[in-house]
Amino acid sequence: MPSERADKPKARYKRILLKLSGEALIGDGKYGISPKTLVAIAQEVKDVVELGVEVALTIGGGNIFRGVSGATEGMDRSSADYMGMLATVINSMALQDALEKMGVSTRVQSAIEMHQVAEPYIRRRAIRHLEKGRVVIFAAGTGNPYFTTDTAASLRAMEIHADVLLKATKVDGVYSDDPKKNAAATKFRSLSYLDVLKKNLKVMDSTAISLCMDNDLPIVVFDLTARGNVRRVVVGEDIGTTVGKTQTRAAG
Repeated sequence: MPSERADKPKARYKRILLKLSGEALIGDGKYGISPKTLVAIAQEVKDVVELGVEVALTIGGGNIFRGVSGATEGMDRSSADYMGMLATVINSMALQDALEKMGVSTRVQSAIEMHQVAEPYIRRRAIRHLEKGRVVIFAAGTGNPYFTTDTAASLRAMEIHADVLLKATKVDGVYSDDPKKNAAATKFRSLSYLDVLKKNLKVMDSTAISLCMDNDLPIVVFDLTARGNVRRVVVGEDIGTTVGKTQTRAAG
């Protein structure tokens, strides 16, 4: 009779960075954090950790405060962005709590020092945590205003030498247009970095895409709301949209 270890699927990636939006934590609400959704996301992460994959995460803060929208209401952009960074720390602590209740060892590292609640971001320490099997959650973006959490995710992924950046969304990939508004929108199976920039596709902001392109870091955009999708991406199932040097291909 085969052992449980023999039945375990082999992961395609050794080390990943999973980028979550703050809105992913809202669930069915309009803002804040849904405990049910938080547990579901934590379970997705735990499933991947159990495959032996080293997992790092970044989380946005849009469920609590969004810097850009604050700036459009007349607030100073730098102040608004710092408030958004603090919101990501709240989300990171919430996810840390959910993961540790499931027995997953975690560390939160913040780009803005706040020793009472998180470690300061130190690249070598983050890598050491990952090597020991701990999930590392990167909070407070890059620590600088005018940079999005997308850019922070790309930067941290390269700093820790991640094999891939997984961008979790509420749709099943990248489309030529908003599929909720345009039924004729085409889904892409793969996209080149240049096409994402030229077509202005809403994958990640242009700074994040350029960073990934310059360092040849692949991005997989997929639907987080489908249970088990993080694990499916990690074991190499063909879901979502892959952004890299490959030629652009439409799905189907």
